Amino acid sequence: MPISNQRVSTRPFLRGLYDDGYYPDHVVDRGRALLLALCERIERERPAGLAALYVLTQAATEEFNDLQAAFEAAGSEIETVAREEMAEDVAFVASAYGFPDADVEELLATREW
Repeated sequence: MPISNQRVSTRPFLRGLYDDGYYPDHVVDRGRALLLALCERIERERPAGLAALYVLTQAATEEFNDLQAAFEAAGSEIETVAREEMAEDVAFVASAYGFPDADVEELLATREW
């Protein structure tokens, strides 16, 4: 399903990680794919409120948790820069889909990083 939200479709997700050689592109690509899948799910399910949005973002966050092993296997990890970049992109997604007041900590409540 192509993303219809123009702001989202042109967003260079995880750009800071791509620009930093510490983060292997093939793992960052998986993170970017998770963000795009989150956007597709939001467009498909159209959450009616913050509680419904949080269910979707927290599910995506659990998938990000699973990427930690891939980062470690590639000699990297989800540390401060990566955490901030991921949080910023998830907050952007929430805002782009009409939830500018979403609490970032609640969006990512299931994170283990």
